[in-house]
Amino acid sequence: MSTHPLSHTLVVAIATGGYVGTVSRAPGTLGSLLGLVLLWPLGAGMAQALATAFLIGAGIVIAGRAARIMGVRDPPAVIIDEVAGIAVATALLPSRLLERTVAFVLFRLFDVTKPFPARQAERLAGGLGIVGDDLVAGLYANLVVQVWLLFS
Repeated sequence: MSTHPLSHTLVVAIATGGYVGTVSRAPGTLGSLLGLVLLWPLGAGMAQALATAFLIGAGIVIAGRAARIMGVRDPPAVIIDEVAGIAVATALLPSRLLERTVAFVLFRLFDVTKPFPARQAERLAGGLGIVGDDLVAGLYANLVVQVWLLFS
């Protein structure tokens, strides 16, 4: 791994969503919105599935590296975890405003309240801990919306 300042700048820029995570008192909400906007055009097909898989893998690596660079275990400005989480929350959902809005609200609720095993996932080391709780929150949000759609 390079310790060149440019590589550090690039990692932090990606991890913070182009520094979007640094401009708000609610970086998690802003990061989730950023993810929602970026993923929306991909729809519910293979493109979003691939983007979600990429965001999970890259998010774990980049969030962990950014945390080491920033010297903080789980920096609030790092929002790539929220982007990965909202990708999971909206995976395979119709690209309609209602479903995506409900998924967003539920994702934020589960991300803040951290139901089992989200809190336990958050305690994992490095990038896996930074992203893990968001993946659990995204999975819970997605499952609730899928069940709602199944019975509506």
